[in-house]
Amino acid sequence: MWPLRLAWALAALGIAAGADPTAPLPDRASIFADLTPAELRAVRDFLMGRPELGLSPNRGGTLAQNTLFLVELLPPKKRLALRHLDEGGPAPRRQARAVVFFGGQAEPNVTEFAVGPLPRPSSYRPLRFKGRRRVPFAARPMTQLEYELLHRALVQATEPLYRLLRDATGFWYHNCTDRCLTFSDIAPRGLASGERRSWFMLQRFVEGYFLHPVGLEILIDHRDPDPHRWAVQRLWYNGQYFSSPQELAERYEQGQVAVARLSDHASQLLFSTYVPRGRFTTGTPTDVHGAKVCEPQGRRYRLRGNRLEYGGWSLAFRLRSSSGLQLFDLRFNEERVAYEVSVQEAIAFYGGDTPAAMQTKYIDAGWGMGSVTYELAPGIDCPEVATYLDAHHLYDADGPVRFARAVCIFELPTGVPLRRHFNSNFQGGYHFYAGLEGHALVLRTTSTVYNYDYIWDFLLYPNGVMEAKVHATGFIHATFYTPQGQRYGSRVQSHVLGNLHTHLVHYKVDLDIAGTGNSFETMDLSFENIPNPWSPDARVVQPWLHRQPRRSERRAAFPLGQALPRYLLFSNPRQRNRWGHARSYRIQHSSHAGRVLPRGWREERGISWGRYHLAVTRHHENEAVSSSLYTQNDPWEPLVNFEGFIRNDESIEDQDLVAWVTVGFLHIPHAEDVPNTATPGNAVGFFLRPFNFFDEDPSVASLSPVIVRPLDQTFSRLEVQRWTPDSPGPCVAPGPFTYNGTYWPE
Repeated sequence: MWPLRLAWALAALGIAAGADPTAPLPDRASIFADLTPAELRAVRDFLMGRPELGLSPNRGGTLAQNTLFLVELLPPKKRLALRHLDEGGPAPRRQARAVVFFGGQAEPNVTEFAVGPLPRPSSYRPLRFKGRRRVPFAARPMTQLEYELLHRALVQATEPLYRLLRDATGFWYHNCTDRCLTFSDIAPRGLASGERRSWFMLQRFVEGYFLHPVGLEILIDHRDPDPHRWAVQRLWYNGQYFSSPQELAERYEQGQVAVARLSDHASQLLFSTYVPRGRFTTGTPTDVHGAKVCEPQGRRYRLRGNRLEYGGWSLAFRLRSSSGLQLFDLRFNEERVAYEVSVQEAIAFYGGDTPAAMQTKYIDAGWGMGSVTYELAPGIDCPEVATYLDAHHLYDADGPVRFARAVCIFELPTGVPLRRHFNSNFQGGYHFYAGLEGHALVLRTTSTVYNYDYIWDFLLYPNGVMEAKVHATGFIHATFYTPQGQRYGSRVQSHVLGNLHTHLVHYKVDLDIAGTGNSFETMDLSFENIPNPWSPDARVVQPWLHRQPRRSERRAAFPLGQALPRYLLFSNPRQRNRWGHARSYRIQHSSHAGRVLPRGWREERGISWGRYHLAVTRHHENEAVSSSLYTQNDPWEPLVNFEGFIRNDESIEDQDLVAWVTVGFLHIPHAEDVPNTATPGNAVGFFLRPFNFFDEDPSVASLSPVIVRPLDQTFSRLEVQRWTPDSPGPCVAPGPFTYNGTYWPE
């Protein structure tokens, strides 16, 4: 995916706020805190010092060596965490997850280890995945070293094509200076487990190069750890296939190749840039600042280490290098609603006419989705007044890499009241007006995975509602336009096709509704036709509540393509609210997800979670995640098979339950996706909403409402009742925009 010329250094996170980083974390949240840079270095030094592992540095060297690829927190087992959180038991031992590439073995493989105890590790043990201890070496994620070696292979492969590339594009790949080509690589890497064959799509290396394919795609077999044994297997140029670079070069010289001559990019304004062009016909100003978020009386949330508090909400959070944001111990007014809510996976499956397009099935955890958390720009990515947190990753690096301002937290005015009412007297006046302004606390990060930018949000509302949401933006994945290509998308520039694709995102929601013993039911309406009791000659047709307890896992798996019941309720059958209802929370989808492939078709086996809008399973420690780092490069025999979670059809009555939520959308690119896909209309997610969990709306505890009552019949005297200052005061403090954007080892 990532071109070689883009600097990248990735990995396992320690969150650092502006406060003293040495201050002790609150005990309750600290068991979930990401590894600090010191802990990351301690794990690295301990493993590098074990002679039996034979580890070498990542930089330089060869693929045929043993290297440490990833270090991140290994979360504690749930039962140990709850014993500590709820019963005052000892804090679980703090451990790291370490991923080691054993490329220097007779049979190369990938092995994961648990390393601890931290902060001074002294032992390690292999981790298992449902009985499997080792991962096939061909399934490993890509590394910077492998990209450097592939760059050399592409230099050699394109040397015979110099004249073709120069004449057709004005750019070339080998021995270039300022008119260089770059590449994007495609995954999965082959057609069956054990293969590592990648298509490389060449592009002009200009700003927004994703929109500048030149019509040449090259297939390289790079399975062998020795790059001298790599080979170019096929080429595609402007609709024709060739067996070797030499064949393409010879046929070009003989005039047997249909050449696509591209215009000089310098002769016109580059369409892939953000540089303004055109104008709005109204003439309203855009050269001054628009509306801003402000905190006139200071912050109304509290951040202590990785513990976040806002109104009734409290939670612990971390940023996994492997897959992104993860919330733990999510509580409202000290009652746990969920033990874990986390991003598991994001995919985009494409169709197209070129080999690169038809092969593209991106499974983003395989690209270190949680580690590509680049700097957030104040005033654009998050409000200027947000709290910004750094992240530290150890992902394909020889030490921790600091990503500045990778996470932000801010209170957002929603622009709509949380609730309001105007009580009219229907005679030109009113009895009272009351309203509560709408706010939410936002926890945000981004993942720039190749061309796409995902904006990941968790929003906390004062009425006990939590929202998980992701926006998709960035560049479309574009391939070279051919007339046949319009079957698979839209022509967006003279030689550019925007390829259709479906996005799916998977979340884990480990619910603990008033305890761990929960049950699941669906509720929708049916209609009844009954005699009218107050008019015997008439009948009444009306809706009634149709409740369906879902007692086993298979009964609680809802396939995409079928209607989803509108109320999905998780309840504690032994806990009732004041009105006699089982205390419940509801999952509500905001999605129009569809299937990406027919069930059971090759690569679909690796994303079997994508078969379901929602699947509910019993909690098991060996079913902690629905995907893995290795699914991208081996979806055919996936290490984690989600379908196996529900195959045994266990009872889910009065059990510790996990909801697995799939959201997504179909994207058919269009001209307005240039230069970038815009966020409006491209957001999906879900809500967690209380349903008889409380006795009334818990936001009544907020001191932010306003009540207006007339004191006379002329409405000239009013009683305005409020609990906040009359005036919010000044808003945004002046200050220049700053941005750095670098992420370097410390």
